[in-house]
Amino acid sequence: MTDDSRDHKFSSGQGFDDPYRGFDIDPPELDVDPTQVDPVDSHVLPDLLDDAAFNSDAVNPETLLDVGLEYVRLNRHEQATETFERAARFADDDRLEQEAWVNKGVAHAELEEYDAAIGAYREAIAIDENAEHAATAETNLAYALWEFGHTEEALEHAERAVEIDPRFAEAWYNRGFFLNERGLSEEAVHAFDNATRLGYRSVEMLEEKAIALERIGEDERAEEVAEEAESLRQNQEQQLLE
Repeated sequence: MTDDSRDHKFSSGQGFDDPYRGFDIDPPELDVDPTQVDPVDSHVLPDLLDDAAFNSDAVNPETLLDVGLEYVRLNRHEQATETFERAARFADDDRLEQEAWVNKGVAHAELEEYDAAIGAYREAIAIDENAEHAATAETNLAYALWEFGHTEEALEHAERAVEIDPRFAEAWYNRGFFLNERGLSEEAVHAFDNATRLGYRSVEMLEEKAIALERIGEDERAEEVAEEAESLRQNQEQQLLE
């Protein structure tokens, strides 16, 4: 339980999930006749993008954002980064521009291009550090910084995320993880508890919480949480089999 060389999988923030719901949308512009062309044909999306690129007056940033999310659904993250940047450049309102930069950062992170991800998140935050997507940008920036080896700065941005949006459950989890990494285990437990109260629950968080509890001498509670994590993992594996 105390193996500090463990790999860690944790939330990178809301990213492509709510409020974006990117993996589930199929924008009307991407509708194709399946009798004429394979909907996931590698040439379909580039052709749609080219049409927009060469007629700048007709560019719809929201459509570009949707196309980028469709690229993500197809695991074509490199194309997604380019499309999100184009959406940000053409956006005529701050909210949409900020959302595009955040998604660009997540797509770069999926490619493990953390330097580029950091730049995209900073672009998003610079637009308005207290706006709708700022907390997501901050917690995602914390994740990218940690992956890039800037652990101290990562905690600062994780703290900033929960300051902006105290009800952002995944941000509390990420804050707890970084606190635990710094040896601040009691504070980490409080952060994990906040995430739980806000409705967040995952195997990874429970495992981190068990480690934090063990470090502060609450061995019995740590064992209970570790068992809860294992039970949750088994349930998830069973659901996959079904």
